[in-house]
Amino acid sequence: MSRIAPLEPPYPPEIQGQFDRIMQGAPPLMLFRVVAGSARAWEKFRAGSLLDRGPLSLREREIVIDRTCALNRCEYEWGVHVAAFAEAAHLTEEQVRATVLGGADAPCWSPAEQALITAVDALHVSATLSDAEFAALKAHYDDAKIFEIILLCGFYRTVSYLANALALPLEERAARFPH
Repeated sequence: MSRIAPLEPPYPPEIQGQFDRIMQGAPPLMLFRVVAGSARAWEKFRAGSLLDRGPLSLREREIVIDRTCALNRCEYEWGVHVAAFAEAAHLTEEQVRATVLGGADAPCWSPAEQALITAVDALHVSATLSDAEFAALKAHYDDAKIFEIILLCGFYRTVSYLANALALPLEERAARFPH
């Protein structure tokens, strides 16, 4: 069980409406139910405005999110994203596995995806990009996409902190880390 109790249904109408918009009719995730129990935390979480599509393709977005969550050992959020989006993002089983166990140079990634993963890894380790890492990213992505990549890394690091520190139980239908 989560270290902080989640909201239980029936939810207040405003919260139910927000859950419905985010989850598109599916039951709300434990993460959302726990965070929504704090009005301020829920407002700030939603204000991150990174729950929308943004300028990246679904594939690029999911590579960033999956890799960030894997680096932060957040099986909860990694598993939710893999289960919900890997197929639609056309991530192969090898690529999903590589988000956890592979390097940026894994042969399953295109050169643009290798630059993307290198950037995610660098941001995780040093909270910055070297000139070479930025140049590699810039060779494949425009400024709007680079901003989104950096913001997604930060947002999903925060999500990882929340899920890990609150000891959220894994969602029943979520994927599990490969071993």
